[in-house]
Amino acid sequence: MFTGIIETTGTIREINVRGPSIRLGVAPAAAEYSCAAGASVSVDGTCLTLESSRGGILYFTAVKETLSRTTLGARHVGDTVNLERALLLAGRLDGHFVLGHVDAVGTIASDTSDGIALVRTIRISPEIARFCAEKGSVALDGISLTITRAAAAEFDVSLVPFTLEKTTMTRKRPGDTVNVECDVLARYLARLAEASGTNHADVASGTLLDSLERSGF
Repeated sequence: MFTGIIETTGTIREINVRGPSIRLGVAPAAAEYSCAAGASVSVDGTCLTLESSRGGILYFTAVKETLSRTTLGARHVGDTVNLERALLLAGRLDGHFVLGHVDAVGTIASDTSDGIALVRTIRISPEIARFCAEKGSVALDGISLTITRAAAAEFDVSLVPFTLEKTTMTRKRPGDTVNVECDVLARYLARLAEASGTNHADVASGTLLDSLERSGF
């Protein structure tokens, strides 16, 4: 589990195709980035297991399922990715609970300046958009962000200068793709709604909350 607070970026140094899988070699930008073999690392929002490290390069394997749901399969040597090690229970949760289980790949539809911030619109499928709510949390390429506007097939996030400076978001442009992970709480609420036969209109009207309360939640 992660927080969506990016620790450093990394540069892809090696990509080795192994059948339907690929082995990635990533060099962290941070001078000292200690991580033991077997640990979980968020690579652009995708939870991968560190297999080994050598010469300052971290090695991971991304299997077919991971490649089909994320942007990792379209990466090239020299590309930059966001890195975050797994959350320590004694640490601060400055972002939100991020699992590293990417829901879908979204496309940057547009960028709009808003003072010092950059408002970025992400286009996604309606199936995924139903998990997104205004003022709710979302992870883009592993970055914890707040949704400022939610629509049927897109949502907006506001990127402050610090986020642009410290992550790969400053390199992204309209037309580029990003890994999207919706808030895990939204997933479970939607599942509970489906199990109880509650539709989306009931969720908006508060009927779902009444149903959950009667069920002991």
